[in-house]
Amino acid sequence: MSDYLFDNTASQSAGRFSALETCYDHVTQGNLTRLGVGSGWNCLEVGGGGGSLGTWLADAVGPTGSVLLTDLAPKIAPDRERPNLTIARHDVVDDDLPEASFDLIHSRLVLLHLPERQQVLKRLVSALKPGGWLVLEEFDCEWTPVLDAPHAGASDLFSKVHGAVLRLLTEAGADVTWGRNVQAAMAQAGLKDVSSTTFAESWAGGGTGAGLHRVNTEQVEDQLIAAGITRESLREFWTLLDDPNFVVNSYPLISARGQRQA
Repeated sequence: MSDYLFDNTASQSAGRFSALETCYDHVTQGNLTRLGVGSGWNCLEVGGGGGSLGTWLADAVGPTGSVLLTDLAPKIAPDRERPNLTIARHDVVDDDLPEASFDLIHSRLVLLHLPERQQVLKRLVSALKPGGWLVLEEFDCEWTPVLDAPHAGASDLFSKVHGAVLRLLTEAGADVTWGRNVQAAMAQAGLKDVSSTTFAESWAGGGTGAGLHRVNTEQVEDQLIAAGITRESLREFWTLLDDPNFVVNSYPLISARGQRQA
């Protein structure tokens, strides 16, 4: 298992979950709705985080369906619990999954962090029923251009700090460009009808999306400083993220889907 840079037990995890849910849950829900998820489906949500998508899936499949939500350290609020939603502590790298059991397996922003992502992909494919669908949603973390800036040095400052975060992720075993490779990997794993869509938008300073950059850099502040980013640069970076005149492209979310051979 990799040393996950953004430990979900850290105090910043709640802010990260909230930002990701606000910025991307509507995208995921739309993708799964168009796929046809509905009454009676048996679903697996890998790396369920705060549980928003697990709860949504449980409501979508109804009382005749079921959802298993797994995570290394699941944190589900009581109001997100459902009778047909099971929460389990599970390491997708080392722990087994039942074979040929799920109509849908969904995971968002998990495999990009795992050096063992190809092994995990094979495990997920094996856990699908024949005809079942795998949906993997991953970032391409390198394509985050600054779209507008309040002063000449803003773009360079963002690139410097964000680039350092990406290097820390890579050192921890992540593939920060996994999103652009996931469709091909799913096809190579034997899935059929593989396709993908990409979602991106602008994030202005002071908004929820820019706040994701803040909680991430706050969590790894010590590592960034050890990597050569000064505290002054971090303070300037956080000030920039609060400035509505600063606009950066969101992390592109590549949503890839493929079906197990019947």
